[in-house]
Amino acid sequence: MPTISSQPTPAAGQEPHRQRAVAESFGTDPQRYDRARPRYPDALVARIVDASPGPEILDVGCGTGIEARQFQQAGCTVLGVDPDERMAGFARRTGVEVEIGTFEAWDPAGRTFDAVVAGQAWHWVDPVAGAAKAAHVLRPGGRIAVFGHAFDAPAEVTDALVAAYRKVAPDSPFARATAQAKSALETYQTMFAAAADGFRRAGGFGEPEQWRFDWEQSYTRDQWLDHLPTTGGLTRLAPDRLAVVLDLVGAAIDRIGGSFSMPYTTLAATASRARS
Repeated sequence: MPTISSQPTPAAGQEPHRQRAVAESFGTDPQRYDRARPRYPDALVARIVDASPGPEILDVGCGTGIEARQFQQAGCTVLGVDPDERMAGFARRTGVEVEIGTFEAWDPAGRTFDAVVAGQAWHWVDPVAGAAKAAHVLRPGGRIAVFGHAFDAPAEVTDALVAAYRKVAPDSPFARATAQAKSALETYQTMFAAAADGFRRAGGFGEPEQWRFDWEQSYTRDQWLDHLPTTGGLTRLAPDRLAVVLDLVGAAIDRIGGSFSMPYTTLAATASRARS
């Protein structure tokens, strides 16, 4: 299976984990977040469970508990860690145990785990300090697995989103990011290469691997417009500006028939903790 080559890390100050205002904005509407965000492939969950020495999972940046519940359904015991009380409160109501804090500052109180996972969240963690913390709390042979979804909406929908950003928030870094030619898959491959580099720099792990899972999900107009406000570029927009974005994107979906099929690639950067 493929290993992940080393890639240059972003310049200081540009790393996502330093952008705390964005990182802490997802809890504005946890109900929508949990409803609209896609789940993870069952094959990914099963592979992590099979590659771990036992069923005790630490879920970093667990949010509303989407992946935590999937691991519970696979027979695991899951403890979540998340800095946002709003997201944690939602997760607790669904049966997930959550402790509050950033992973770097969280106190494990001597506890150890068979796997440390992070779904769509590791880019908010310092890549070296977080990996070192994971190595500290993993049992020998335990696995770290950080994963997320890469996807590109149809061109008509993406073009409408770019136009909307330029209209309502032309100075936003997201307006520039959405206009870049680089695909989401290329962006995520770079991001997960940086995560793997963090594993190497922290020490205590074997050579990182990349796992890939390709799948599709269909969206109606209303389903995609429910999803969009949960994304980082839109979570902090004022309601009137958000309404403009949703109107423009919704019109674009109407023009292509009112629905579309989204190809997803779920990538994981993963490594096993050394046994000695």
